[in-house]
Amino acid sequence: MANVLSSKEIKAALKDLPQWESEGKTIERTFEFDDFAQAIDFVNGVAELAEENEHHPDIEIHYSKVRLVLSTHSKGGVTESDLDLAEKIDTLVD
Repeated sequence: MANVLSSKEIKAALKDLPQWESEGKTIERTFEFDDFAQAIDFVNGVAELAEENEHHPDIEIHYSKVRLVLSTHSKGGVTESDLDLAEKIDTLVD
């Protein structure tokens, strides 16, 4: 499994993922939708990607807003796996 990335490496990688933010030992992004049903459809898509990649984000749902937090818990920080999943998640909405 990949190693934890330094804050410098994360910052450089997030240039390609501009809507994601580095927060301590995680990266996160909040997505906004028109309504609850669209938010849940998105979460279902994220769940499919997470299962396919065997890498699971923390998910918070607040009606039409979905906050995703990615970190490789077993490594204690952000790894390439998190960046890869963030990129795939972005394809669901961008």
